[in-house]
Amino acid sequence: MTIDYKKELETAAKNMILIHRPATLLRLVLRMTVRKARLKHAAVLLYDRKKNSYVLTDSKGEQGLKIPAGYARLDPHSGLIKFFREKKNFILNKEGILEFSGIERSLKNRSQLFRKDKLLKTYLQETKYQMQLFDVYLCIPSYYQGVLLGLFLLSEKISGQPFTKEEVNFFVALTHDVTMAIRNAQLFEDLQSELERNHRLFIQTAEALASAIDAKDHYTHGHTERVTQLSLALGQELLKKRKIRVKGNFLETLKVSSLLHDIGKIGIPDTILYKKDLLTVEERRQMEEHPVIGSTIIAPLQELSEAIAAVNQHHENFDGTGYPKGLKKDDINIYARIIRVADAFDAMTSDRPYRKALSVKQAFDELRQYSGTQFDPTVVKAAIDIYHRGEIQ
Repeated sequence: MTIDYKKELETAAKNMILIHRPATLLRLVLRMTVRKARLKHAAVLLYDRKKNSYVLTDSKGEQGLKIPAGYARLDPHSGLIKFFREKKNFILNKEGILEFSGIERSLKNRSQLFRKDKLLKTYLQETKYQMQLFDVYLCIPSYYQGVLLGLFLLSEKISGQPFTKEEVNFFVALTHDVTMAIRNAQLFEDLQSELERNHRLFIQTAEALASAIDAKDHYTHGHTERVTQLSLALGQELLKKRKIRVKGNFLETLKVSSLLHDIGKIGIPDTILYKKDLLTVEERRQMEEHPVIGSTIIAPLQELSEAIAAVNQHHENFDGTGYPKGLKKDDINIYARIIRVADAFDAMTSDRPYRKALSVKQAFDELRQYSGTQFDPTVVKAAIDIYHRGEIQ
């Protein structure tokens, strides 16, 4: 059967665009190469920066290597790798491919060259041995900006027939496309790792800020952590009961919102935060500014729009009697409605300078009493369900 290699190349290139994992990409290419060219097997040696080695990333074919991925590796100074890294083109064919037969011919016919370069014969013999070890007939280099990224190792055909010029050209073009796709995939993975690292740093920063807020007032020490834990429990309950519609990473946004909900207290005078008596009307007015202060502090982080809204609205009441804007019902951000319940529950069950803590039962009686006025009834119901299962004590 005649193979339209141009069409195969176009199809492979389209598929590569969709893949952002190098290992998945290589499995796809090797499987296609072995099947279409009817090879005994094919494999890839890919450079691993951490190990400073060219590692057998994958192999395919019924008669392929029985070595698990990652166990076979060649260091940069081994014969097979060195020839391509140093680009000793005299042994390569015009397509830049190393053929096993080419090594054999060189070992027979390069006696004069070997006298000038005594190490060359050793490299050739080592390369021949490594190709025999991998049972490889063709080695195709993969370069990126002049640096050897990896090697495609192709066995003979199952039929024993020699490779045609069209097939060789196909392998070279495919390797070029794969090189770019692998590099793009590696850059994508590097970007993902950097984003994950930055994300971890952000969460740690949010936790540090929360600790700093709690540290300002020993009466509320641990408040933010408790509110965050209860908010997450309520969020999970609402998700499980399918009581809310969410998009994106709901629980992560809820965690960030909870950690930062009181960040605006940084801007409240200590004389008000530390006051042991009930606040005056003016002091209460200043205290009620902390949601706006908090949302203003994190406003530059535009990707946190939901968290910004939650920080601003976590003292809004379900019936519209809260602050700072008097929002009601679904106009209030869902994260704020959850934090409102968790925040109130922790406040009621904690000692304050002007009153003793309520019992958990008394606090839930308060939640029931003000469900539909201060609190979203759906969130209160989730809290009661958790309480009845003994998860809140």
